[in-house]
Amino acid sequence: MKKKVPVEKGHTYRIHIDRLGTSAEGVGRVEGFTVFVPDALPGEDVEAQVLEVKKTYARAKLAKVLKASKDRAKPPCPIYFECGGCQLQHLSYEAQLKAKRQQVIDAVSRIGKRPDLFVHETLGAVHPWNYRNKMQFPVGREKGRRGNAIIGCFASGSHRIIDTHDCRIQAEGNNLILNAVRDVVNELHISVYDEDRHTGVLRHVMGRVGEKGDLMVCLVTAVQQLPHEREVIKLLRQKLPDMVSLQQNIQTYHNNVILGRETRLLWGRPTILDRIGRLDFHISPRSFFQVNTEQAEVLYSKALEYANLQGEETVIDAYCGTGTITLFLARHAREVIGIEIVKPAIQDAEKNARDNGVKNATFMVGDATEVMPRLYRQGVRADVVVVDPPRAGCTPTVLETFASMQPQRIVYVSCNPASLARDIAILETLGYTAKEVQPVDMFPMTSHVESVALIQRKE
Repeated sequence: MKKKVPVEKGHTYRIHIDRLGTSAEGVGRVEGFTVFVPDALPGEDVEAQVLEVKKTYARAKLAKVLKASKDRAKPPCPIYFECGGCQLQHLSYEAQLKAKRQQVIDAVSRIGKRPDLFVHETLGAVHPWNYRNKMQFPVGREKGRRGNAIIGCFASGSHRIIDTHDCRIQAEGNNLILNAVRDVVNELHISVYDEDRHTGVLRHVMGRVGEKGDLMVCLVTAVQQLPHEREVIKLLRQKLPDMVSLQQNIQTYHNNVILGRETRLLWGRPTILDRIGRLDFHISPRSFFQVNTEQAEVLYSKALEYANLQGEETVIDAYCGTGTITLFLARHAREVIGIEIVKPAIQDAEKNARDNGVKNATFMVGDATEVMPRLYRQGVRADVVVVDPPRAGCTPTVLETFASMQPQRIVYVSCNPASLARDIAILETLGYTAKEVQPVDMFPMTSHVESVALIQRKE
């Protein structure tokens, strides 16, 4: 006989919240049945209305906090509970750091089968607000197609755009960009992309802020030619005196991918300059670069510590992006090989190496899944492998190639504790064991946590 679910859609229940889920929602139980309650915190007693019921869990909306957590904080952002960009402004920063460490512990214990693996306290940010050097916001219209343009984050779990004027986690320069672009779009009556009808011009606005406050603006359009191009350039130059680069990215496909393959320089420089530690980096619109520059230095310093380079090693940096970690490593190794699938990022990496006087770094364009086995067949052997993969983690082929090269250490940088834990378990079967993990808070006020793990070859 089918077991009856103890909750019903539309009904309100009193729930004690035990912990935070991976997306920062409160997790509680009703008669042993799991219920996810966004905006609720561990230790709280709440009333929540059930919105959705599945076989093994339900989702509910917080109706009332009956007993508040001592860690509950008042969000400074006026649109926080509407916007889906942040998930943890209602939790004190000290408690956020503890919750992120626990997220890593839970992943390596449950998925990685390593409850014994030591996870350090999370390294917090000195500046947990206004830290993002990059923004990419969708553009829409208020109240239908004839209203004013709106630019901001999507509401949680939807494609409804929340108009944003002062995002508290964005660098101030990015807030200046989104407000200036909104004004120009309204002044020149530039049409906004409609994702249902696949009509209109402007899809997204990307902004980047460099080391000295220089601004890059990238307008993502669904058409080849930007209407009123000269007027757009003139007005944005007037409104943004610190803008040094204005570009147009063309994204004509009917999908949710933000950037297309073609980028046009409309005015100014093709790249913007940023700095991590003593290294300068030229960044183009499609380049991967850590969005929190201060914490990136903390993360890379820990990766360098775990690499434990003595100056004679060959190092492979898989998924190298614009060469940020690669150049950090090159100063302490004999040779470093960086691999990245995005060609413009490799071009930036090569320029970054030249500009920083680094001559012992080689960069290769390609998928690490294909490049790594090819390097192995060519006789390349790495003493240390550093890997910073996408959220999905590494493919089994890449992990097997790492092991085949028999490096002494693998330094694994991860933005997803679940895929990190899975890959730790796979590497364990290939002769490599994780020794410790250091979480780093790259994204304060959000549910995301970055980690770096030291993985050593078994004796």
